[in-house]
Amino acid sequence: MSKGPLYVTLCYVFWGLLPIFWKTLNSLDSLYVLASRVFWSLLFCTIILLARKNWGQLKTVFQDKKQLLKIAICAILITINWGSYIWAVNANHIIDASLAYYMEPIIVIFIGAVIFKERLTKLHWGSVALAALGVIVPIIYYGEFPFIALVIAVTFAVYGALKKTINIDGLLSIFMETLIMAPLALGFIIYMETRQLGALAILDGWQYLLLPLSGVVTSIPLILFSHGIKETPYNLSGILMYINPTIELLVGVLLFHEQFTAVQGVTFGFVWIAIIVYLVANRSQLKSPDSASIASISDIKNVSNKATTKSSK
Repeated sequence: MSKGPLYVTLCYVFWGLLPIFWKTLNSLDSLYVLASRVFWSLLFCTIILLARKNWGQLKTVFQDKKQLLKIAICAILITINWGSYIWAVNANHIIDASLAYYMEPIIVIFIGAVIFKERLTKLHWGSVALAALGVIVPIIYYGEFPFIALVIAVTFAVYGALKKTINIDGLLSIFMETLIMAPLALGFIIYMETRQLGALAILDGWQYLLLPLSGVVTSIPLILFSHGIKETPYNLSGILMYINPTIELLVGVLLFHEQFTAVQGVTFGFVWIAIIVYLVANRSQLKSPDSASIASISDIKNVSNKATTKSSK
């Protein structure tokens, strides 16, 4: 049995707990934290690659311009995702961040149907529509678009889709993504330090350890995700994703005492109903011997699904 879904699950649990870590760095500018996250993630991946002597594919990556372009796009997407998420957590919007990751699997489902040609029923499409209605609620009530939540959700959904088509080791992929963004990250760190706005002017003692640790807590779940997503049906990864925002929501409300408003309740309600509808649709397909859904039990047991076959070409 494939370990892909297990790796993806562990990754989502790890991500669900990350707001606790980022809160310890809320005295720093969010962009500085993002830059540190990129820089220290690169160093962490470099150390592991040196220890494993796993550089064989690096030359191949640079020679394959198409794959290098995909990695560059992934680097941009994950950097935007990280930055938006860090800002949301440190600006006391953990609940909004959790909403993003409740919406993200619905976007994943849509991408799975459009890009990977995963068959969806009318109930599946109904779940997508319900999630969309949930997004419309705050627009109508507040007259505002849930921009941050959608940025976080869309960037990671597209990132995950691209990762399925990149045929290199997961650790090397993360190394390349952070390598691409490292010049900008290092430049910004130096700029902030020269203006007395960085870690040297604000942190003290043991707090300096948090910056290199940011590379560790960033790289480990991404490595798990990179390894796991290639052997996990994209629909299934969407369902497993609900582990992440559920933990985040509990952390925001119970640990950091963020207010859960009535409008948020309505939005979450639509999304949760969308989840139930999607699960009902999957259950109905499991009872059908002719079902070709990629999220069926037979497909979960058989890793050689259509999306994985595409990514191996």
